[in-house]
Amino acid sequence: MKFSIKTGNIAGIEAAILAVGLFEEDEAGVKTLDEHLGGVIQDLISRKEFVGKSNQVAHIPTLGKLPAGRLLLVGLGKRDALTLDKIRQAGGKVATAARDAGFKVLTTPVLGEGIEGLPAPSVARAFLEGVQLGSYQYNRYKTLDRDKFKSLDEVVILAGSDADHELLEGALGEATAVAEAVVFSRDLVSAPPNDLTPSALAAAAQGIAEEYGVTCKILTEVECAELKMGSFLGVAQGSMKDEPPRFIILEYMPLGADVKPLVIVGKGITFDSGGISIKPSEGMEKMKYDMAGSAAALGAMKAIAALEVPLNVVMLVPATENMPSGDAIHPGDVLTAMNGITIEVVNTDAEGRLILADALAYAERYEPMGVVDLATLTGACVVALGNHAIGLMGNDDAWIEKVRQAGERAAERTWKLPLWDEYQEQIKSDIADIKNSGGRAGGTITAAAFLSKFTKKYPWAHLDIAGTAWDDKGKPYVPKGATGIGVRLLVELAEELAEAGEESAEA
Repeated sequence: MKFSIKTGNIAGIEAAILAVGLFEEDEAGVKTLDEHLGGVIQDLISRKEFVGKSNQVAHIPTLGKLPAGRLLLVGLGKRDALTLDKIRQAGGKVATAARDAGFKVLTTPVLGEGIEGLPAPSVARAFLEGVQLGSYQYNRYKTLDRDKFKSLDEVVILAGSDADHELLEGALGEATAVAEAVVFSRDLVSAPPNDLTPSALAAAAQGIAEEYGVTCKILTEVECAELKMGSFLGVAQGSMKDEPPRFIILEYMPLGADVKPLVIVGKGITFDSGGISIKPSEGMEKMKYDMAGSAAALGAMKAIAALEVPLNVVMLVPATENMPSGDAIHPGDVLTAMNGITIEVVNTDAEGRLILADALAYAERYEPMGVVDLATLTGACVVALGNHAIGLMGNDDAWIEKVRQAGERAAERTWKLPLWDEYQEQIKSDIADIKNSGGRAGGTITAAAFLSKFTKKYPWAHLDIAGTAWDDKGKPYVPKGATGIGVRLLVELAEELAEAGEESAEA
């Protein structure tokens, strides 16, 4: 998508379609335009056909009364209830409404700008993120009637002054870096598992490294065995001969090796059949999205490097399939993790925690300031929180709160669940140190309790994105399918940590 910034009066702009925001029960913002149109907007409002509710849209042909051929009204809701995420939603809505009406070029100011308490740069960034994220389509594998596909190719952003023009240029650069990272993540999750293999995921990481000068290391199964990653390799056994695993490492270290990094760990199960504890066939095709945690981690690294965030960040992704075969692990097997902990496998479909165990143990060598892992880990999280909240647990309240606040700012909301000692009882094994499933009761929490065994030497937060990584309905800036959840949360966290570090250094 091409962007340009144009300075001018909204009533005098020539455009095929011009977007205008309208607050609920507040017509002042479109009064001048409505005078040109002879009161058409007021008439729509009087007849309750358009009242300005959030994400409501209406198309108005101008019939030559304005240089713009058509007005696209977009509702912003109550003025005093406007938030950055509602602005982001408005961006998504305006883009999809223009595209679906068949327009290739959209002209729009930043909708929602000028509201007290919402900084202009943040408003512009949120709106421009929404425009790009809402325009997302995954059409790579569609071959029929491609000439009939609708797409928004260009967006002209209106600036009221030269100062606004400069502000918009900065916001556009930041918004594009984040939006492209989310799109990158969505593309990975949307890709079919016969194309998005562990090796392909590793190649995607190498592409980020080459583009941004980030250090990339890809450990093979032989190197993982030398590191005694028995838990990770246990899951990989089932497809080792056909699709060997890869342990992916990205290191972005602008502050030098002596400064402790943020470590991000993403679950990279490129397809989850359940292994010997095989899943039901219905819906199994969605198990390509079991690597959404790794996609978020990769996307976040891409954005952090593009934005040149002054913070050391390391990304770790254990990538493998989970398949049944003559070589696959059995229920009843005992695996030994990198840190020496023995694990009784009671359910091979509880594999995500097994591969994360070795990744979290590996994270120790960086002596991190904190670790965040993301994983489509448990169906129990979907039962507990539905599709609107990320499950959040960890071992350090202050660190958990930083992650939670980052989620609030990014509108990728989390909900903290308890991780009390009592839950540890459920994962005790009779024949090994621990077992990889504590049963149905409290399944999200006992999965985190398992992970906590490998996070004793640093602050750690766990994000269960099982219910939020895929959307069956779609939202204004999240089309149906892969959401890219976690990328914006991690970027917010990194930017906040970097800012705090700079302030500490100045003090």
